[in-house]
Amino acid sequence: MSEPYYITTAIHYPNGKPHIGHAYETIAADVMARFQRLRGREVRFQTGTDEHGLKMAQKARDLGQTPRELADEMSLAFKDLFDVLNISYDRFIRTTDADHHRASQAIWEAMEAKGDLYLDRYEGWYSVRDEAYYDEKELIEGDRGEKLSPQGTPVEWTEEESWFFRLSNYAEPLLELLRKPGFLEPTSRRNEMIAFVERGLQDLSVSRTSFDWGVKVPGADGHVMYVWVDALTNYITGLGYPDGGELWDTFWPADLHLIGKDIVRFHTIYWPAFLISADLPLPKKVFGHGFLLNRGVKESKSAGNVTDPMELAETFGVDALRYFLMAEVTFGQDGSYSAEALVTKVNAELANSFGNLAQRTLSMVAKNMDGKLEAFDSTGDDKALLAKVRDACAVTLPQEFEALNFSVGIEAWLRAVFACNQYVDEQAPWALKKTDPERMKAVLQTLLIAIRDLAVAIQPVVPEKAAAVLDQLGVPMEQRNFAALTDESWFMANVASGRQIEKPTPVFPRLELPEVEAA
Repeated sequence: MSEPYYITTAIHYPNGKPHIGHAYETIAADVMARFQRLRGREVRFQTGTDEHGLKMAQKARDLGQTPRELADEMSLAFKDLFDVLNISYDRFIRTTDADHHRASQAIWEAMEAKGDLYLDRYEGWYSVRDEAYYDEKELIEGDRGEKLSPQGTPVEWTEEESWFFRLSNYAEPLLELLRKPGFLEPTSRRNEMIAFVERGLQDLSVSRTSFDWGVKVPGADGHVMYVWVDALTNYITGLGYPDGGELWDTFWPADLHLIGKDIVRFHTIYWPAFLISADLPLPKKVFGHGFLLNRGVKESKSAGNVTDPMELAETFGVDALRYFLMAEVTFGQDGSYSAEALVTKVNAELANSFGNLAQRTLSMVAKNMDGKLEAFDSTGDDKALLAKVRDACAVTLPQEFEALNFSVGIEAWLRAVFACNQYVDEQAPWALKKTDPERMKAVLQTLLIAIRDLAVAIQPVVPEKAAAVLDQLGVPMEQRNFAALTDESWFMANVASGRQIEKPTPVFPRLELPEVEAA
Protein backbone atom coordinates (compact mmCIF):
# COMPACT_ATOMS: atom_id res chain seq x y z
CA MET A 1 0.00 0.00 0.00
CA SER A 2 1.47 3.36 -0.99
CA GLU A 3 1.97 6.24 1.43
CA PRO A 4 -1.06 8.39 2.32
CA TYR A 5 -0.95 12.00 1.10
CA TYR A 6 -2.33 15.14 2.79
CA ILE A 7 -2.52 18.37 0.79
CA THR A 8 -3.96 21.74 1.82
CA THR A 9 -4.50 25.12 0.22
CA ALA A 10 -4.27 28.27 2.27
CA ILE A 11 -7.71 28.95 3.65
CA HIS A 12 -9.13 31.90 1.78
CA TYR A 13 -10.07 35.21 3.37
CA PRO A 14 -13.74 35.83 2.51
CA ASN A 15 -14.00 39.59 2.98
CA GLY A 16 -14.96 39.80 -0.70
CA LYS A 17 -15.94 37.47 -3.53
CA PRO A 18 -13.36 34.95 -4.76
CA HIS A 19 -11.00 36.15 -7.50
CA ILE A 20 -8.87 34.37 -10.09
CA GLY A 21 -5.97 33.87 -7.63
CA HIS A 22 -8.21 31.81 -5.32
CA ALA A 23 -9.26 29.68 -8.29
CA TYR A 24 -5.64 29.26 -9.46
CA GLU A 25 -4.30 27.98 -6.14
CA THR A 26 -7.24 25.67 -5.52
CA ILE A 27 -7.16 24.20 -9.05
CA ALA A 28 -3.41 23.53 -8.66
CA ALA A 29 -4.03 21.74 -5.35
CA ASP A 30 -6.85 19.75 -6.93
CA VAL A 31 -4.61 18.70 -9.83
CA MET A 32 -2.05 17.47 -7.29
CA ALA A 33 -4.69 15.65 -5.21
CA ARG A 34 -6.17 13.91 -8.28
CA PHE A 35 -2.69 13.06 -9.55
CA GLN A 36 -1.75 11.40 -6.25
CA ARG A 37 -5.02 9.42 -6.21
CA LEU A 38 -4.28 8.17 -9.73
CA ARG A 39 -0.89 7.02 -8.45
CA GLY A 40 -2.73 4.83 -5.95
CA ARG A 41 -2.25 6.99 -2.83
CA GLU A 42 -4.91 7.55 -0.20
CA VAL A 43 -5.39 11.31 -0.39
CA ARG A 44 -6.84 13.86 2.03
CA PHE A 45 -7.41 17.30 0.50
CA GLN A 46 -8.53 20.29 2.55
CA THR A 47 -9.47 23.85 1.63
CA GLY A 48 -11.80 26.40 3.19
CA THR A 49 -12.22 29.92 4.53
CA ASP A 50 -10.40 31.99 7.16
CA GLU A 51 -13.22 34.04 8.68
CA HIS A 52 -11.92 35.84 11.76
CA GLY A 53 -9.88 38.99 12.28
CA LEU A 54 -10.20 42.75 12.22
CA LYS A 55 -10.51 42.95 8.42
CA MET A 56 -13.70 40.85 8.49
CA ALA A 57 -15.11 42.80 11.43
CA GLN A 58 -14.50 46.14 9.67
CA LYS A 59 -15.90 44.96 6.32
CA ALA A 60 -19.06 43.65 8.01
CA ARG A 61 -19.51 46.95 9.84
CA ASP A 62 -19.13 48.88 6.57
CA LEU A 63 -21.82 46.69 4.98
CA GLY A 64 -24.19 46.92 7.96
CA GLN A 65 -23.86 43.18 8.63
CA THR A 66 -22.64 41.13 11.55
CA PRO A 67 -19.26 39.42 10.94
CA ARG A 68 -21.04 36.07 11.04
CA GLU A 69 -23.53 37.10 8.35
CA LEU A 70 -20.69 38.27 6.09
CA ALA A 71 -18.72 35.08 6.79
CA ASP A 72 -21.70 32.85 5.98
CA GLU A 73 -22.46 34.67 2.73
CA MET A 74 -18.90 34.89 1.43
CA SER A 75 -17.82 31.43 2.56
CA LEU A 76 -20.70 30.03 0.52
CA ALA A 77 -19.46 31.98 -2.54
CA PHE A 78 -16.07 30.23 -2.22
CA LYS A 79 -17.63 26.81 -1.74
CA ASP A 80 -19.93 27.35 -4.74
CA LEU A 81 -16.94 28.35 -6.91
CA PHE A 82 -14.91 25.31 -5.87
CA ASP A 83 -17.83 23.00 -6.58
CA VAL A 84 -18.22 24.54 -10.06
CA LEU A 85 -14.45 24.17 -10.68
CA ASN A 86 -14.74 20.44 -9.86
CA ILE A 87 -12.47 20.67 -6.81
CA SER A 88 -12.29 17.23 -5.17
CA TYR A 89 -11.79 18.43 -1.57
CA ASP A 90 -12.46 16.08 1.35
CA ARG A 91 -13.26 18.89 3.75
CA PHE A 92 -14.17 22.52 3.22
CA ILE A 93 -13.24 23.91 6.62
CA ARG A 94 -14.47 27.17 8.13
CA THR A 95 -12.64 28.77 11.03
CA THR A 96 -16.05 29.48 12.58
CA ASP A 97 -16.61 25.68 12.92
CA ALA A 98 -16.97 24.56 16.53
CA ASP A 99 -14.27 21.88 16.28
CA HIS A 100 -11.88 24.52 14.96
CA HIS A 101 -12.39 26.82 17.96
CA ARG A 102 -11.68 23.83 20.18
CA ALA A 103 -8.51 22.86 18.28
CA SER A 104 -7.21 26.46 18.32
CA GLN A 105 -7.71 26.67 22.08
CA ALA A 106 -5.98 23.30 22.50
CA ILE A 107 -2.83 24.36 20.61
CA TRP A 108 -2.84 27.64 22.59
CA GLU A 109 -2.94 25.70 25.86
CA ALA A 110 -0.10 23.44 24.64
CA MET A 111 2.06 26.48 23.81
CA GLU A 112 1.18 28.04 27.17
CA ALA A 113 2.10 24.84 29.01
CA LYS A 114 5.50 25.01 27.28
CA GLY A 115 6.03 28.48 28.78
CA ASP A 116 5.98 30.13 25.34
CA LEU A 117 3.14 32.61 26.01
CA TYR A 118 3.29 35.69 28.25
CA LEU A 119 1.14 38.79 28.81
CA ASP A 120 2.56 42.22 27.94
CA ARG A 121 1.67 45.34 25.96
CA TYR A 122 1.90 45.62 22.17
CA GLU A 123 2.98 48.89 20.60
CA GLY A 124 3.77 48.79 16.91
CA TRP A 125 2.69 48.84 13.29
CA TYR A 126 -0.17 46.66 12.08
CA SER A 127 -1.63 46.17 8.60
CA VAL A 128 -5.33 45.36 8.76
CA ARG A 129 -5.33 44.26 5.13
CA ASP A 130 -2.46 41.77 5.66
CA GLU A 131 -3.54 40.94 9.24
CA ALA A 132 0.19 41.22 9.98
CA TYR A 133 2.55 43.04 12.35
CA TYR A 134 5.57 44.79 10.87
CA ASP A 135 8.80 46.05 12.35
CA GLU A 136 9.63 49.73 11.70
CA LYS A 137 12.61 48.77 9.50
CA GLU A 138 10.39 46.65 7.22
CA LEU A 139 8.13 49.58 6.30
CA ILE A 140 8.37 51.43 3.00
CA GLU A 141 7.35 54.99 2.10
CA GLY A 142 4.26 55.61 -0.03
CA ASP A 143 3.80 58.27 -2.72
CA ARG A 144 2.53 60.78 -0.16
CA GLY A 145 5.20 60.00 2.40
CA GLU A 146 2.95 57.66 4.37
CA LYS A 147 4.24 54.44 5.94
CA LEU A 148 3.28 51.21 4.15
CA SER A 149 3.91 47.51 4.74
CA PRO A 150 6.39 45.64 2.47
CA GLN A 151 3.28 44.60 0.44
CA GLY A 152 2.34 48.29 -0.04
CA THR A 153 -0.69 48.10 2.27
CA PRO A 154 -1.56 50.82 4.84
CA VAL A 155 -0.32 50.31 8.40
CA GLU A 156 -1.58 51.84 11.62
CA TRP A 157 0.07 52.33 14.99
CA THR A 158 -1.52 49.94 17.49
CA GLU A 159 -1.27 49.89 21.27
CA GLU A 160 -3.05 47.29 23.42
CA GLU A 161 -2.55 44.58 26.02
CA SER A 162 -1.52 41.40 24.26
CA TRP A 163 -0.33 37.87 24.78
CA PHE A 164 3.05 37.26 23.16
CA PHE A 165 4.57 34.07 21.74
CA ARG A 166 8.30 33.56 22.38
CA LEU A 167 9.21 33.37 18.70
CA SER A 168 12.72 34.62 19.52
CA ASN A 169 13.44 31.23 21.17
CA TYR A 170 12.98 29.38 17.89
CA ALA A 171 15.58 30.90 15.53
CA GLU A 172 17.91 27.87 15.54
CA PRO A 173 15.32 25.12 14.93
CA LEU A 174 13.70 27.30 12.25
CA LEU A 175 17.00 27.87 10.44
CA GLU A 176 17.70 24.15 10.55
CA LEU A 177 14.26 23.48 9.07
CA LEU A 178 14.53 26.15 6.37
CA ARG A 179 17.95 24.89 5.29
CA LYS A 180 16.59 21.37 4.87
CA PRO A 181 16.31 20.69 1.12
CA GLY A 182 12.71 20.45 -0.04
CA PHE A 183 10.96 21.95 2.98
CA LEU A 184 10.31 25.35 1.37
CA GLU A 185 10.17 25.85 -2.38
CA PRO A 186 10.85 27.57 -4.71
CA THR A 187 14.43 28.33 -3.64
CA SER A 188 13.95 32.12 -3.87
CA ARG A 189 11.31 32.00 -1.09
CA ARG A 190 13.56 29.78 1.00
CA ASN A 191 16.43 32.27 0.78
CA GLU A 192 14.10 35.15 1.76
CA MET A 193 12.93 33.31 4.89
CA ILE A 194 16.46 32.28 5.94
CA ALA A 195 17.50 35.94 5.65
CA PHE A 196 14.44 37.00 7.67
CA VAL A 197 15.31 34.64 10.55
CA GLU A 198 19.01 35.55 10.42
CA ARG A 199 18.13 39.24 10.91
CA GLY A 200 16.74 38.28 14.34
CA LEU A 201 13.26 37.21 15.47
CA GLN A 202 11.06 39.35 17.71
CA ASP A 203 8.43 37.80 19.98
CA LEU A 204 5.04 37.77 18.27
CA SER A 205 1.86 39.45 19.52
CA VAL A 206 -0.76 36.69 19.38
CA SER A 207 -3.91 38.20 20.87
CA ARG A 208 -6.08 41.28 20.41
CA THR A 209 -8.44 43.17 22.76
CA SER A 210 -9.61 45.93 20.40
CA PHE A 211 -12.27 43.69 18.78
CA ASP A 212 -13.94 40.38 19.63
CA TRP A 213 -14.45 38.59 16.27
CA GLY A 214 -12.19 35.58 16.72
CA VAL A 215 -11.38 32.54 18.83
CA LYS A 216 -11.44 33.38 22.53
CA VAL A 217 -8.14 33.02 24.38
CA PRO A 218 -8.66 30.37 27.09
CA GLY A 219 -8.68 31.91 30.56
CA ALA A 220 -8.08 35.49 29.33
CA ASP A 221 -11.29 37.54 29.25
CA GLY A 222 -11.45 40.12 26.49
CA HIS A 223 -8.70 38.54 24.39
CA VAL A 224 -9.22 36.90 21.01
CA MET A 225 -6.42 35.05 19.21
CA TYR A 226 -4.40 36.79 16.52
CA VAL A 227 -6.08 35.59 13.36
CA TRP A 228 -3.00 33.72 12.08
CA VAL A 229 -2.81 31.48 15.19
CA ASP A 230 -6.32 30.29 14.48
CA ALA A 231 -5.97 30.28 10.66
CA LEU A 232 -2.89 28.04 10.61
CA THR A 233 -4.43 25.61 13.10
CA ASN A 234 -7.08 24.68 10.49
CA TYR A 235 -4.65 22.19 8.97
CA ILE A 236 -4.74 20.03 12.10
CA THR A 237 -8.38 20.75 13.06
CA GLY A 238 -9.43 18.96 9.89
CA LEU A 239 -7.65 15.78 10.99
CA GLY A 240 -9.20 15.61 14.47
CA TYR A 241 -6.70 17.54 16.62
CA PRO A 242 -6.55 17.48 19.66
CA ASP A 243 -8.40 14.14 19.97
CA GLY A 244 -6.31 12.23 17.46
CA GLY A 245 -7.95 9.29 15.74
CA GLU A 246 -7.67 7.60 12.36
CA LEU A 247 -7.39 10.75 10.21
CA TRP A 248 -4.70 12.19 12.46
CA ASP A 249 -2.74 8.93 12.58
CA THR A 250 -2.98 8.50 8.81
CA PHE A 251 -2.38 11.99 7.44
CA TRP A 252 -0.38 14.22 9.81
CA PRO A 253 2.19 15.62 9.14
CA ALA A 254 0.93 17.24 5.94
CA ASP A 255 2.76 16.37 2.74
CA LEU A 256 2.15 19.77 1.17
CA HIS A 257 0.86 23.19 2.20
CA LEU A 258 0.22 24.95 -1.13
CA ILE A 259 0.07 28.72 -0.59
CA GLY A 260 0.65 32.11 -2.21
CA LYS A 261 4.13 33.64 -1.99
CA ASP A 262 2.79 36.55 0.13
CA ILE A 263 2.05 34.31 3.14
CA VAL A 264 5.22 32.22 3.19
CA ARG A 265 6.42 33.85 6.43
CA PHE A 266 3.34 32.72 8.34
CA HIS A 267 3.66 29.12 7.09
CA THR A 268 7.41 28.60 7.39
CA ILE A 269 8.28 30.66 10.49
CA TYR A 270 5.21 31.16 12.69
CA TRP A 271 3.49 27.83 11.97
CA PRO A 272 6.54 25.56 12.53
CA ALA A 273 7.37 27.50 15.72
CA PHE A 274 3.81 26.98 17.04
CA LEU A 275 4.00 23.27 16.19
CA ILE A 276 7.42 22.77 17.80
CA SER A 277 6.13 24.58 20.90
CA ALA A 278 3.07 22.30 21.02
CA ASP A 279 5.27 19.18 20.48
CA LEU A 280 3.60 18.36 17.16
CA PRO A 281 5.28 17.03 13.98
CA LEU A 282 6.11 19.54 11.23
CA PRO A 283 4.69 19.55 7.69
CA LYS A 284 6.94 18.02 5.04
CA LYS A 285 6.76 20.77 2.41
CA VAL A 286 5.48 24.30 1.87
CA PHE A 287 5.29 25.64 -1.68
CA GLY A 288 4.77 29.37 -2.28
CA HIS A 289 3.37 29.86 -5.78
CA GLY A 290 3.40 33.13 -7.72
CA PHE A 291 0.63 35.59 -8.52
CA LEU A 292 -1.64 35.52 -11.53
CA LEU A 293 -1.62 38.87 -13.33
CA ASN A 294 -4.35 40.20 -15.62
CA ARG A 295 -2.55 40.97 -18.91
CA GLY A 296 0.61 41.48 -16.86
CA VAL A 297 -1.03 43.80 -14.29
CA LYS A 298 -1.97 42.92 -10.71
CA GLU A 299 -5.74 42.87 -10.27
CA SER A 300 -7.34 45.46 -8.02
CA LYS A 301 -10.81 46.86 -7.52
CA SER A 302 -9.49 50.41 -8.04
CA ALA A 303 -8.03 49.44 -11.44
CA GLY A 304 -11.35 47.83 -12.38
CA ASN A 305 -9.63 44.69 -13.72
CA VAL A 306 -10.84 42.06 -11.22
CA THR A 307 -11.82 38.83 -12.97
CA ASP A 308 -14.67 36.67 -11.70
CA PRO A 309 -13.47 33.06 -12.12
CA MET A 310 -17.08 31.84 -12.08
CA GLU A 311 -17.74 33.91 -15.23
CA LEU A 312 -14.60 32.53 -16.91
CA ALA A 313 -15.69 28.97 -16.14
CA GLU A 314 -19.19 29.62 -17.47
CA THR A 315 -17.91 31.34 -20.63
CA PHE A 316 -15.13 28.94 -21.61
CA GLY A 317 -15.81 25.75 -19.63
CA VAL A 318 -14.29 24.46 -16.40
CA ASP A 319 -11.74 22.11 -17.96
CA ALA A 320 -10.59 24.74 -20.47
CA LEU A 321 -9.93 27.16 -17.58
CA ARG A 322 -8.15 24.46 -15.53
CA TYR A 323 -5.97 23.48 -18.50
CA PHE A 324 -5.00 27.03 -19.36
CA LEU A 325 -4.01 27.96 -15.80
CA MET A 326 -1.89 24.84 -15.31
CA ALA A 327 -0.31 24.79 -18.80
CA GLU A 328 0.32 28.51 -19.29
CA VAL A 329 2.08 29.50 -16.07
CA THR A 330 5.40 28.16 -14.76
CA PHE A 331 4.24 27.13 -11.30
CA GLY A 332 6.07 29.07 -8.62
CA GLN A 333 6.54 32.16 -10.77
CA ASP A 334 4.12 34.99 -11.52
CA GLY A 335 2.03 34.41 -14.62
CA SER A 336 -0.30 36.39 -16.85
CA TYR A 337 -3.66 35.53 -18.35
CA SER A 338 -6.31 37.02 -20.59
CA ALA A 339 -9.40 35.69 -22.31
CA GLU A 340 -7.61 35.90 -25.69
CA ALA A 341 -4.63 33.88 -24.41
CA LEU A 342 -6.97 31.25 -22.95
CA VAL A 343 -8.93 30.84 -26.20
CA THR A 344 -5.76 30.70 -28.31
CA LYS A 345 -4.00 28.10 -26.13
CA VAL A 346 -7.01 25.86 -25.52
CA ASN A 347 -7.99 25.86 -29.20
CA ALA A 348 -4.44 25.07 -30.35
CA GLU A 349 -3.65 22.37 -27.80
CA LEU A 350 -6.92 20.77 -26.70
CA ALA A 351 -9.32 21.34 -29.61
CA ASN A 352 -6.98 21.22 -32.64
CA SER A 353 -4.37 18.79 -31.30
CA PHE A 354 -5.72 16.31 -28.73
CA GLY A 355 -9.44 16.74 -29.44
CA ASN A 356 -8.99 16.43 -33.18
CA LEU A 357 -6.71 13.39 -32.75
CA ALA A 358 -9.35 11.58 -30.66
CA GLN A 359 -12.23 12.67 -32.90
CA ARG A 360 -10.77 11.62 -36.20
CA THR A 361 -9.33 8.34 -34.89
CA LEU A 362 -12.58 7.26 -33.26
CA SER A 363 -14.54 8.38 -36.35
CA MET A 364 -12.33 6.27 -38.64
CA VAL A 365 -12.66 3.23 -36.35
CA ALA A 366 -16.44 3.65 -36.29
CA LYS A 367 -16.68 4.17 -40.07
CA ASN A 368 -13.98 1.89 -41.48
CA MET A 369 -14.01 -0.95 -38.93
CA ASP A 370 -17.69 -0.85 -37.95
CA GLY A 371 -16.42 0.19 -34.51
CA LYS A 372 -15.09 -3.34 -33.85
CA LEU A 373 -11.63 -3.82 -32.32
CA GLU A 374 -9.42 -6.69 -33.47
CA ALA A 375 -6.12 -8.25 -32.45
CA PHE A 376 -3.33 -6.87 -34.66
CA ASP A 377 0.41 -7.11 -35.32
CA SER A 378 2.53 -4.05 -34.50
CA THR A 379 5.34 -2.71 -36.66
CA GLY A 380 8.42 -0.82 -35.49
CA ASP A 381 6.64 2.50 -36.20
CA ASP A 382 3.70 1.51 -33.98
CA LYS A 383 5.95 0.40 -31.15
CA ALA A 384 8.07 3.57 -31.43
CA LEU A 385 4.97 5.77 -31.14
CA LEU A 386 3.62 3.92 -28.09
CA ALA A 387 7.07 4.04 -26.44
CA LYS A 388 7.15 7.82 -26.96
CA VAL A 389 3.63 8.24 -25.56
CA ARG A 390 4.31 5.97 -22.58
CA ASP A 391 7.53 7.80 -21.78
CA ALA A 392 5.62 11.11 -21.66
CA CYS A 393 2.56 9.80 -19.80
CA ALA A 394 4.06 7.25 -17.41
CA VAL A 395 7.50 8.77 -16.75
CA THR A 396 7.97 12.47 -17.55
CA LEU A 397 4.53 13.86 -16.65
CA PRO A 398 4.41 12.05 -13.26
CA GLN A 399 7.97 13.15 -12.42
CA GLU A 400 7.19 16.78 -13.23
CA PHE A 401 3.81 16.81 -11.45
CA GLU A 402 5.42 15.29 -8.37
CA ALA A 403 7.83 18.26 -8.40
CA LEU A 404 4.91 20.72 -8.95
CA ASN A 405 6.21 21.52 -12.45
CA PHE A 406 2.72 21.31 -13.92
CA SER A 407 3.40 23.26 -17.13
CA VAL A 408 6.53 21.18 -17.85
CA GLY A 409 4.60 17.93 -17.39
CA ILE A 410 1.82 19.17 -19.67
CA GLU A 411 4.42 20.17 -22.30
CA ALA A 412 5.76 16.59 -22.32
CA TRP A 413 2.18 15.31 -22.70
CA LEU A 414 1.57 17.74 -25.56
CA ARG A 415 4.71 16.58 -27.39
CA ALA A 416 3.27 13.05 -27.26
CA VAL A 417 -0.01 14.37 -28.73
CA PHE A 418 1.98 16.02 -31.55
CA ALA A 419 3.84 12.73 -32.13
CA CYS A 420 0.49 10.95 -32.56
CA ASN A 421 -0.72 13.55 -35.06
CA GLN A 422 2.54 13.25 -36.99
CA TYR A 423 2.11 9.44 -37.03
CA VAL A 424 -1.42 9.86 -38.47
CA ASP A 425 -0.07 12.09 -41.26
CA GLU A 426 2.80 9.71 -42.03
CA GLN A 427 0.75 6.50 -41.93
CA ALA A 428 -2.24 8.03 -43.80
CA PRO A 429 -4.87 5.48 -42.71
CA TRP A 430 -7.35 6.94 -45.24
CA ALA A 431 -5.00 5.84 -48.03
CA LEU A 432 -4.30 2.45 -46.37
CA LYS A 433 -8.04 1.76 -46.43
CA LYS A 434 -7.70 1.17 -50.19
CA THR A 435 -4.20 -0.31 -50.37
CA ASP A 436 -3.79 -2.31 -47.13
CA PRO A 437 -6.93 -2.53 -44.91
CA GLU A 438 -5.17 -4.72 -42.29
CA ARG A 439 -2.40 -2.16 -41.88
CA MET A 440 -5.05 0.57 -41.57
CA LYS A 441 -6.60 -1.36 -38.67
CA ALA A 442 -3.21 -1.68 -36.94
CA VAL A 443 -2.57 2.07 -37.30
CA LEU A 444 -6.00 3.09 -35.98
CA GLN A 445 -5.82 0.71 -33.05
CA THR A 446 -2.29 1.82 -32.17
CA LEU A 447 -3.73 5.33 -32.03
CA LEU A 448 -6.59 4.19 -29.78
CA ILE A 449 -4.08 2.77 -27.30
CA ALA A 450 -2.04 6.00 -27.43
CA ILE A 451 -5.17 8.13 -26.93
CA ARG A 452 -6.10 6.00 -23.90
CA ASP A 453 -2.67 6.70 -22.36
CA LEU A 454 -2.92 10.42 -23.13
CA ALA A 455 -6.42 10.68 -21.65
CA VAL A 456 -5.41 8.81 -18.47
CA ALA A 457 -2.37 11.05 -17.92
CA ILE A 458 -4.20 14.37 -18.38
CA GLN A 459 -7.12 13.43 -16.08
CA PRO A 460 -5.87 15.47 -13.09
CA VAL A 461 -6.01 18.63 -15.22
CA VAL A 462 -9.18 18.08 -17.29
CA PRO A 463 -11.09 15.41 -15.34
CA GLU A 464 -14.47 15.72 -17.10
CA LYS A 465 -13.13 15.88 -20.64
CA ALA A 466 -10.61 13.08 -20.11
CA ALA A 467 -13.38 10.90 -18.66
CA ALA A 468 -15.51 11.57 -21.76
CA VAL A 469 -12.66 10.35 -24.03
CA LEU A 470 -12.09 7.24 -21.86
CA ASP A 471 -15.84 6.51 -21.88
CA GLN A 472 -15.86 6.56 -25.70
CA LEU A 473 -12.87 4.18 -25.72
CA GLY A 474 -14.59 1.77 -23.33
CA VAL A 475 -11.86 1.91 -20.67
CA PRO A 476 -13.20 0.59 -17.32
CA MET A 477 -12.85 2.81 -14.22
CA GLU A 478 -10.30 0.53 -12.55
CA GLN A 479 -7.94 0.94 -15.52
CA ARG A 480 -7.89 4.74 -15.54
CA ASN A 481 -4.79 5.18 -13.38
CA PHE A 482 -1.04 5.48 -13.88
CA ALA A 483 -0.36 1.85 -12.92
CA ALA A 484 -2.61 0.72 -15.80
CA LEU A 485 -0.69 2.60 -18.51
CA THR A 486 1.22 -0.55 -19.51
CA ASP A 487 -1.87 -2.74 -19.21
CA GLU A 488 -3.77 -3.34 -22.44
CA SER A 489 -6.30 -5.77 -21.02
CA TRP A 490 -9.05 -3.15 -21.56
CA PHE A 491 -8.29 -3.35 -25.30
CA MET A 492 -8.30 -7.15 -25.40
CA ALA A 493 -11.52 -7.21 -23.31
CA ASN A 494 -13.19 -4.95 -25.92
CA VAL A 495 -11.93 -7.25 -28.68
CA ALA A 496 -13.31 -10.31 -26.87
CA SER A 497 -16.68 -8.75 -26.05
CA GLY A 498 -17.17 -7.33 -29.54
CA ARG A 499 -17.94 -3.95 -27.97
CA GLN A 500 -18.57 -1.38 -30.67
CA ILE A 501 -16.98 2.05 -30.74
CA GLU A 502 -19.74 4.43 -31.74
CA LYS A 503 -19.38 7.51 -33.91
CA PRO A 504 -17.78 9.91 -31.43
CA THR A 505 -19.13 13.14 -30.00
CA PRO A 506 -16.52 15.94 -30.11
CA VAL A 507 -15.07 16.37 -26.60
CA PHE A 508 -13.09 19.59 -27.11
CA PRO A 509 -15.10 22.05 -29.22
CA ARG A 510 -13.27 25.18 -30.36
CA LEU A 511 -13.75 28.20 -28.11
CA GLU A 512 -14.86 31.63 -29.30
CA LEU A 513 -14.26 34.97 -27.61
CA PRO A 514 -17.48 36.64 -26.48
CA GLU A 515 -18.46 39.59 -28.71
CA VAL A 516 -17.42 42.20 -26.14
CA GLU A 517 -13.95 40.64 -25.85
CA ALA A 518 -13.51 40.46 -29.62
CA ALA A 519 -14.46 44.12 -30.10
